[in-house]
Amino acid sequence: MADTPMVVIRNLSKVYRQGDLDVVALNRISLQIDSGEFLALMGPSGSGKSTLLHIIAGVDRPTGGECRVQGIEVTRLNESALADWRNQNVGFVFQSFNLIPVLTAYENVELPLLLTGLNRRRRRQQVNRALELVGLADRSRHLPRQLSGGQEQRVAIARALVTDPALIVADEPTGNLDSRSAHEALGILQSLSRQSGKTVILVTHDPKAAAFGTRTIHLEKGELT
Repeated sequence: MADTPMVVIRNLSKVYRQGDLDVVALNRISLQIDSGEFLALMGPSGSGKSTLLHIIAGVDRPTGGECRVQGIEVTRLNESALADWRNQNVGFVFQSFNLIPVLTAYENVELPLLLTGLNRRRRRQQVNRALELVGLADRSRHLPRQLSGGQEQRVAIARALVTDPALIVADEPTGNLDSRSAHEALGILQSLSRQSGKTVILVTHDPKAAAFGTRTIHLEKGELT
């Protein structure tokens, strides 16, 4: 692992307003995540783990505290700069796959590259490489409805890594998968960490999924336990 941490969080808080009530999602959390680490975030529903993941990935903003990713204070970027930063540095994997039904596997994986300045030839090279990494080079022309759930999630992982981001965040990525497909998807994420040096942050309820990581931390009512 590199000497420079991927993520440094200090006294991070997130409070949501619900009517007249303040709901504390995160309460002054401090955490460091090393480059190349595969971190599993566990905790019951409402513990704040997805909120923490979304702040690290630049999708949500904290109420207070600091969140530095690769030395950049992402919470201080404006919306345009934050969108550019996310596209260049973060790959997202979701429970529901979020594939576009009318696009082929190839076209779904290519989508993040359309926001870059890459020409068609370079895009094709990166898409094919990403599909090869997840074992789906032979399914590139298939629509999502022609794929199994496990194959759909592998397409989603290929889409997450096609821009070669340093950080991959996965929010309950095995929640809709059978055990064999879940094992395959988690194995790919583990390989990306071990062999490609990607930093992977996984939110999960499943101890078997967390076991693929190099470290597990637990959140309870917005605090690290």
